[in-house]
Amino acid sequence: MNSTKTTATQSRRQFLKTSSAALAGATLAGTLGRPGYAAEDNTIKIALVGCGGRGSGAAAQALSTKGPTKLWAVADVFEHRLNSCLSNVQKGRESQVTVPAERQFIGLDAYKHAIDSLDKGDVVLLATPPAFRPIHFEYAVQKGVHVFMEKSFAVDAPGIRRVLKTGEEAQKRNLKVAGGLMSRHYVPLEETIKRIHDGAIGEVITEYAYRMHGPVGVNPRTTGMNELAYQIANYSCFTWLNGSFLVDWLIHNIDVCCWAKNGYPVSVQAMGGRQTRQDPDQLFDHYAAEYTFEDGTRMVAQGRHIANCHDFFGDIIHGTKGSAILGEGQPKPRLFKGHKQSSNNLLWSYSGPECDHYQREHDLLFAAIREDKPLNETERCAKSCFTAIMGRMACESGRLLTWDEALASNCELAPGLDQLKWDDAAPVMPNAQGKYPVAMPGQTQPC
Repeated sequence: MNSTKTTATQSRRQFLKTSSAALAGATLAGTLGRPGYAAEDNTIKIALVGCGGRGSGAAAQALSTKGPTKLWAVADVFEHRLNSCLSNVQKGRESQVTVPAERQFIGLDAYKHAIDSLDKGDVVLLATPPAFRPIHFEYAVQKGVHVFMEKSFAVDAPGIRRVLKTGEEAQKRNLKVAGGLMSRHYVPLEETIKRIHDGAIGEVITEYAYRMHGPVGVNPRTTGMNELAYQIANYSCFTWLNGSFLVDWLIHNIDVCCWAKNGYPVSVQAMGGRQTRQDPDQLFDHYAAEYTFEDGTRMVAQGRHIANCHDFFGDIIHGTKGSAILGEGQPKPRLFKGHKQSSNNLLWSYSGPECDHYQREHDLLFAAIREDKPLNETERCAKSCFTAIMGRMACESGRLLTWDEALASNCELAPGLDQLKWDDAAPVMPNAQGKYPVAMPGQTQPC
């Protein structure tokens, strides 16, 4: 399926049938004719792939970094989302956001055209549903552009292996890669983790990562929306697209626990299910994954999105001498003497200046590009993501899995995703009653 933006009077299908040759020629001509990043004005051009809320935020943050930047191209599968993104990002940045129609791309292959419009040394922001991240990341590195990729980074083991391989290729090409685990760049948390590593609460012995809140919502079908479009519009509700609530929503606090432990688990056993959720989709509404590290210490990741229940968002860590409250959802991390986390046992809390970690991760990326400093966050991002993925595999199957066993899996949640076309059937389809397949622990194989 060819991709570019349609006018209001043209149907999507009619336009896509008639514009392929013209687009190919325009893309080639544009690529050959423009100067690169090292041109006289030192402007870094940016392509945004995925124009939802997080993509729009990433574009605004990239445009707020030091040095001249320009939003050059945008891509999405939904035209209305692309238009909304441009409108929002442009406010107050009119001179930086001038994206003509020929660089506004719609479709599943729109990412290629957006990346192709850049020169080597420019930047692409990848903010589509995580299922597409390995595909888009690989293409960007092949084309020689620097990458910011939003979490999560894959949904299954083959995707993670592809991301790791692409990260190695980026390293060889001196391409900078930043990942959207922004907690790693939150100064209050950086200081807290340093203190933990320096022994402030003793040796870390147990960790708990939580994300518990109300239900994940569902966007209604609109007139003419096919099944694939409906699922992409509701990617948080379909495992093949987001890897599960455990992966795409709890990843930050799983990452923080791995950071505090300074390593990754060797095995996991878990449970989860769908008890109260009535929406037709694939989501479990509760998850609990118990991970074991090489030294025998453990981490529990607990996710729940059910109304009228106890809610908590953050990490609790216990050491041999004290404990900590920190992580995403806890803007003021704190360390305590002992395990009773009361005010009279407060050992330390951050008191420095405020930090916008969403902005800082982009500041670091663009500084690394301009100053040619090393920056490649692929490996730790992929490993934290895989920690969540193997937890999802254990929740859905009921199996105890080792890291090596899970990472070696060749099972894909959406086989052939590279070749998926807009009019194809979605990778999962509802039955005659409108119900989607949901994993059954004890019956579903790890995937």
